[in-house]
Amino acid sequence: MATNQHNSNVWPTFRVRDARAEIKFLQEAFGFEVAAQYSNADNPELIDHAELMWPEGGGGVMLGSRRDEGVMTNTGVGAASIYIATQKVEELYHRAIAAGATEIMGLTEQDYGSLDFSVQDPEGVLWSFGTYRGAQESTAAQD
Repeated sequence: MATNQHNSNVWPTFRVRDARAEIKFLQEAFGFEVAAQYSNADNPELIDHAELMWPEGGGGVMLGSRRDEGVMTNTGVGAASIYIATQKVEELYHRAIAAGATEIMGLTEQDYGSLDFSVQDPEGVLWSFGTYRGAQESTAAQD
């Protein structure tokens, strides 16, 4: 199980068609580690809630099976993507492709110095990985 489980205040959350397959894909493609997984009491094939930790620390994602009722229904979401900063960009790229991710942008050296790639998972979520870790503290305060 991953350490630093509660380091992040931001948790991207998904409702997906096949939560069990999505969990397996996220483990195989990107190395996420399952910290919690709860099946639905009435239908054990459904996942009510799962937490997958990013192995490099600093949070993770939550997901579960789509529902017809409640806060996370089948109403869909706007276009979105997840970006994860890592020093293991090339390793993750090859791992994701081997796991069946659809390449959107191959390994690319950006003009701002980041090595990036983007792939789409079987549920249609766009995942981007790169070495860029956000604006530096000195420039973040400028407005």
